[in-house]
This record gives sequence, structure tokens and C-alpha cells, in this order.
Amino acid sequence: MYAMVLNKIGAALEWMELPDPQPDQGQIRVKVLACGVCRTDLHVVDGELPNPIIPMIPGHEVVGRIDALGAGVQGLQIGERVGIPWLGHTCGVCSYCKGHQENLCDQPLFNGYSQNGGFATAMCVDARFAFPLGELGDAADLAPLLCAGLIGWRALSLAGPGKKLGLYGFGAAAHILVQVALWQNRSVFAFTRSGDTVTQNFAKGLGAIWAGDSDQLPPESLDAAIIFAPVGELIPQALQAVRKGGKVVCAGIHMSDIPSFPYKLLWEERQLISVANLTRQDGIDFLQLAPKIGIVTKISRYPLQQANQALDDLRHGRFEGAAVLIP
Repeated sequence: MYAMVLNKIGAALEWMELPDPQPDQGQIRVKVLACGVCRTDLHVVDGELPNPIIPMIPGHEVVGRIDALGAGVQGLQIGERVGIPWLGHTCGVCSYCKGHQENLCDQPLFNGYSQNGGFATAMCVDARFAFPLGELGDAADLAPLLCAGLIGWRALSLAGPGKKLGLYGFGAAAHILVQVALWQNRSVFAFTRSGDTVTQNFAKGLGAIWAGDSDQLPPESLDAAIIFAPVGELIPQALQAVRKGGKVVCAGIHMSDIPSFPYKLLWEERQLISVANLTRQDGIDFLQLAPKIGIVTKISRYPLQQANQALDDLRHGRFEGAAVLIP
């Protein structure tokens, strides 16, 4: 197999030839068809998440085809197309797993962080954490749904049923979530980097009724806001933008420090909530619903060997939507 490998935190990924992985008990091996490039991959490569395995293969928005089954695997077949998300394994015995909160498991494994991921031509994963995808849709178009879509879906669920929704940071997740929100008859307000009229027009083209700079207030109070950008300064801004009783949901795994702000921004029963990972049920629910919604992802394709360029383009906002690596 071939892979883009992180051998040192903060360094460029290296193209390497490696032995083909062999599936252990309960695992499957997949031939990677496409792997999305997520902002979490940037956080891993840049050392903003603690204690990754090194060397390590990033990537956790994977669409692949099963080409080997480990002992004991049931319900999946060689040749079947599956999606592989961020959450790759849970212990099943801690209080969170038993309480239907496996996203908070005490001993989880994450693809592309604590075990090798999909910036490769092949990978092995726990069969229980692979989602059958069927044959509808192009693999590259589906890849962003496996994290940007899933985390957006969980964040939207936590935001509640309010009709006026603000999205801070209009990248891969937001460009999927706006389509879900419109399907649910919500109004979307998009917030971008200051002066980024290209992204603002992109958001409007997808159906946002307003788009502006992240330091602006929307023309009307929001029922809820979801923050995708890893910028702590956005929390006070979003709290100002939501109505009394409104919710602000932080959807990223990493965020810069949150500045102090007056209590009056939180008062009147506004809520500040974080999203952590996802559950398998989130995946089942969202991936069954996505075809009914008719989600269309805007992607920029890169050969696997150009993973470093894709990461740098993501860091600097050089594309709309999502980047996807093609082995």
C-alpha cells in the first residue's frame, strides 16, 4: 500500500510505501476510493490535538470498498462500499457507552489520530464502525458527509428546532448543513472571514438569506448559532446574535482561547454547548436521510500525493466546500 504519513508533528506528510495491512479479529480492510480533508486533520498535523500516534496516517472521511474480512465480521461482504468516520472504536463497557453516549467513551480510538486513517490506498478498521453506503453517488462526493456532514448533523440536532440559524465559518460542514437546514424549512444566516465576499456569495448561492462578516450582527436575532470556525472570539459574537433562550453550539474539536465577556451576553437563558465526536446512530440517521435531502457537495479533488497542498489550501481558505484526496 501507499500512504501520506505524518512522521513528525508540524512537518509535511511523507509519501511512503508500506506493507499491506491485515485485518484483525472484527476488522475489515478497505481499498480507499476517496478521503476527505477535514480541519481536524490540520489540528492533528499541527499538533493542536494531544498525543497522536506517530508515525500516523491521517484521514477520517473515507469511502472505500471492502477487500478483506477479519475473523468474526458479520453483516458486511467483500466488494461492499462503506463509509468510515472519525470515531473508529469504543470500549462498550464505560458508563458513557452503556448510557448511549458512545461519542464520550472513556477509551475511544479515532481514525487518523489514534489509529491509522485514510490518506492511503488501504486501511483496516473496526467493522462495527463502518457504514454501508450502497452504490448511489460518486465516492469523492460522498466523502465529506463522513465528518463534515455528520458533525454538522449532530450540531444541528443540539441546536434545537429553531427556524433562524446562524453558521459561523462557511466551509465543508456549513455548505452541507445549509442544505439540510433549508430542507427542514429553516432560514440560514452565514458568517465568514471579514471581507470574504466570495464565500458570502457561495453561501447565498446555496440558499442563505443573509451572509456577512463574522464580526457583524445579523439583521434579526437568531434562534441558534453553530460555530465551525476554530476561533474562540466568535463565541461572544454568536451570543450577541442569538435571542433570549437561544443556543450557541461549538462544533469543532479544537478552538482558540475564548476571551472574557460580560455575563449579560449569556444571561436570559442563552446556552453554550459543545459537540464531541459522533455516535454510530448519528451516522445511520444522517446517511439514510442525505439521499432524500439531495445533498450536493462542492469538492476540490487532489491526487493522494498532493495531500500537503490540500491541507495548506484548507488552512488558507483557497477553495469552497471540501477537499477530497483520490488515491
